[in-house]
Amino acid sequence: MLSPAERTALLRYARDTIAAHLKGSPPPPRVALEDPRDHSGAFVTLHTGGDLRGCIGFPGSSEPLDEVVGRCAIAAATEDPRFPPLSAEELPGLELEISVLTPIRPVADLTEIEVGRDGLVAQDGFRRGLLLPQVATERRWDRETFLTHTCLKAGLRPDAWRTGAKISRFQAEVFGERD
Repeated sequence: MLSPAERTALLRYARDTIAAHLKGSPPPPRVALEDPRDHSGAFVTLHTGGDLRGCIGFPGSSEPLDEVVGRCAIAAATEDPRFPPLSAEELPGLELEISVLTPIRPVADLTEIEVGRDGLVAQDGFRRGLLLPQVATERRWDRETFLTHTCLKAGLRPDAWRTGAKISRFQAEVFGERD
């Protein structure tokens, strides 16, 4: 678990990293964390006016957490294929959320999955999709609906979780500027 001060510092770092990137300036100084490698990746989610504006993550990363968050922040602002790159004018209205992931572990029994606690990964061959824990909660999905949408995110059939797709789970420490 990150301390409140570390959470605040990572949010500020993500915002400052996006601003520096958009201005073509050098990145901000790195964040000092108690254990910068005690994670398995991160996602940065951007919202404007309550609407999704970008979300990119790097699950399974072994880089220091602040570096992962910085890379995710820039990618969410400029590389999410669902949105045009963020402009500097949008930065003041932007709300950031960071999800720090635990290790991803295979699910032996689907009843182990707890909506609201677990994020999911569905994989079959080279197709892989991941949904963060908060997605199911925000959309009020039950376990089966969450599994179905994770398979769809992977480009699989909606029922692939019943017919052989590998399902894994993880948890995330989620915090944002609204907290």
